[in-house]
Amino acid sequence: MTDKHTGACLCGAVSFEIEGDFDKFFLCHCSRCRKFSGSAHASNLFSTEGKITWHSGEDRIRHYEVPDTRFAKSFCAECGSPLPRERPSGLMVPAGCLDTPVEIEPDAHIFIADKASWDDRLDEVKTFNQGPG
Repeated sequence: MTDKHTGACLCGAVSFEIEGDFDKFFLCHCSRCRKFSGSAHASNLFSTEGKITWHSGEDRIRHYEVPDTRFAKSFCAECGSPLPRERPSGLMVPAGCLDTPVEIEPDAHIFIADKASWDDRLDEVKTFNQGPG
């Protein structure tokens, strides 16, 4: 059965649907992904056969490529949210932009040598179901 996923940016200006299975799911700790996501890692899904249909806001999508590298990101011009990107090898989809559940588990943490100094033992940090009181 082929998966179907919907998603949008934070402000809702850009919305889309993806049809197709995800092949890989990587949590990337490279310094570029950390800078772009503002977090410990980027959570990216990959699909070699997936097809994307933009429902709204395709004109608001911006692309950034780091010169002389393969690193590139797509994002909403209004709110800056990461968005799917079509690549020669298929789709790259930031997992957090999807509104539908993702059944695939992460395959690996990658570029661990670049991980942030504070990204150790995060599973030991206090947790709250909502913001701390």
